[in-house]
Amino acid sequence: MSGENVEVVRSICAAWERGDFGSAEWAHPDIETVMADGPAPGRSTGVDGAAELWRNILNAWEGYRSEAEEYRELDDERVLALLRRTGRGKRSGIELRDG
Repeated sequence: MSGENVEVVRSICAAWERGDFGSAEWAHPDIETVMADGPAPGRSTGVDGAAELWRNILNAWEGYRSEAEEYRELDDERVLALLRRTGRGKRSGIELRDG
């Protein structure tokens, strides 16, 4: 399976770069999602939980954009995607510029 999971993650990130956060056909029903930082850090299991975490992130920002900078295949089941994110906080007006 080497490389297949990285290509799946690349396709997901490519959709996100276009602003398309609506697809979850690729997700395993028990997907684990971790938001390590930001305005709504958290962890969830399942597609509904992942959607809720992303909804919280997207609702906190105006003009939120993400761009994948690097992919790391951690093992046969996990891929780490390092993202650069930009946007402006809806409440604070603070500019987000990762990287």
